[in-house]
Order: sequence, then structure tokens, then C-alpha cells
Amino acid sequence: MVIFTSSVRHASVNNGQFDFGAWMPNYPSSMRKPPPKSKGSVTFGDILDTLPDVSTTCSTLLILWLLSREPGDRRALGCYPDEHFTEEGAKEVIVAFQRRLAQISEEIEERNKGLPLPYHYLCPKEIENSTSI
Repeated sequence: MVIFTSSVRHASVNNGQFDFGAWMPNYPSSMRKPPPKSKGSVTFGDILDTLPDVSTTCSTLLILWLLSREPGDRRALGCYPDEHFTEEGAKEVIVAFQRRLAQISEEIEERNKGLPLPYHYLCPKEIENSTSI
């Protein structure tokens, strides 16, 4: 559970933050007015008055951009540049895991080819071994 949370789950939450959050109405970081109390009573002006101001929007975009950037010390899921595992059995398991991740990546990339908006955030190539922001 810890490994999943610090790798796959983190990628699912972190990797698409900027893509989805850069359009502020889609992902407002704050609201300047309370939500409406009745349906159908909201005007376009009400929406604009409710969304964050320009300064808050710029700050939020900067934070999302920084969080979504690839870190300089990125280590993809299943890649272990430091050889902590020296036993042959462990090395074989790692190689099998890496092959399976490569196969899953190929399947996802193939499936994404036919999509108007591909979802690549949980492709193993995009997932890090752990949180690194």
C-alpha cells in the first residue's frame, strides 16, 4: 500500500494538475463568492465574480506548473540506478517487473493513439518510483 501510494497514486493526482488546472474555471483554487442557493439563477457575470482574481490565478498557475514539472532526479517506476538488490532472485524479479511495465506502457500508448484526448498520466513511463517534487 505504501509503495502504491507513493508512486502510482501520487502520479494519478500530481501528473495532470497543470493540464487540468491551467483553465481556472475547471479547477479554481478559491472562490470569491459563496455558491448559489438555487439552480438556474447564476449569470455569466456571477461566475466571473466568483472565480479567483488575476493575482490568485497567476500564483495558482505557477504552483501547478512547478508541481507538474519533471524533477531533475526522476526515476521511473521499476528503475533502480543504485544496485541495492544484488541477489540473483531479486534481480530476476526486477527484470520481469520492468518487462511487464514496458508491456503495459506499449498497450496504453497503442490505446491512446485512437483517443482525441489521450490519458497518459498512469502510463508506467510517467510514474516515478516515489514522490519527488
